[in-house]
Amino acid sequence: MARILFMGTPQFAVPSLAALTQHFDVVAVVTQPDAPAGRGRALTPSPVKQFALAHMPGVPVLQPETLKPPEVVAQLRQCAPDAIVVAAFGQLLRQDVLDLPPRACINVHASILPRWRGASPISAAIAAGDAVAGITIMLMEAGLDTGPILSQRSTPINTDDTTDALTERLAQIGAELLVETLPGWFGGQITPQPQDDALATKCERLTKEEGIIHWARNAVDIERQVRAVTPWPGATTVWHGKQLQVKRARLHTGATEAALEPGAVSEDGPAVRVQCGEGMLELLEVQLEGKRAVSVAEFTRGQRQFVGSKLGIGD
Repeated sequence: MARILFMGTPQFAVPSLAALTQHFDVVAVVTQPDAPAGRGRALTPSPVKQFALAHMPGVPVLQPETLKPPEVVAQLRQCAPDAIVVAAFGQLLRQDVLDLPPRACINVHASILPRWRGASPISAAIAAGDAVAGITIMLMEAGLDTGPILSQRSTPINTDDTTDALTERLAQIGAELLVETLPGWFGGQITPQPQDDALATKCERLTKEEGIIHWARNAVDIERQVRAVTPWPGATTVWHGKQLQVKRARLHTGATEAALEPGAVSEDGPAVRVQCGEGMLELLEVQLEGKRAVSVAEFTRGQRQFVGSKLGIGD
């Protein structure tokens, strides 16, 4: 049975780790150090660490700040893995780590490479209006997500998919594809296919600024933005000096008012909509700073001055 050293951190990586434990000998788990989380900012272990501690007794869990120190590389080498499997680990692997396992370092990447190389491929696919997302099982090399492909599987992006919903679906697809692919790779039945660099697109790590809604933009783009930044950093605007988060929204297909300025809030029957640079966005669920998330119907009942007001434009 092949010896696997697993590297991963968020919930996306957990199904892959769980699947590996059913088919291979996972000799160690490497994850990011515990980090502050929640309102109390208490140090909290990563989802991968939580899974390993609960379901993998006796398997060491390593949490180095970085993989650079020689003693860390030596510790990984002592695990004697046949392969290293990486799923959203959160650190780049240096060449000395890439060269460590005889059957390579293998990455579970959440896009159909070479599209969306980088840190936020799921959010990028939603924001761009892509019709499909997917998983690529690839061999890792020094370049960022540039390695040759072992296998791929796609799934349609639904019109209501948020980043968290699509991430959950892709995590399961990634786990299934990983354990289907590894036996063929270990057995020499798979020939890695190089990526076409001419087709490559890149995405950076999401920032809080990418959640700010600019109402002068097209309504189609804003609707995608709302889904792409859910759950983090969240789509935000300003109302009466307070942050208002748009939790759910959809394109408004009813009557329009061309005279309204971007950010203006109006009604069309029961629908509460916001004028955009082109088109209108219908709000479904919002959360005012310091309050709980509520339907827009409940919000307008408590905030009667909301309709007829203007939301801040994040210029």
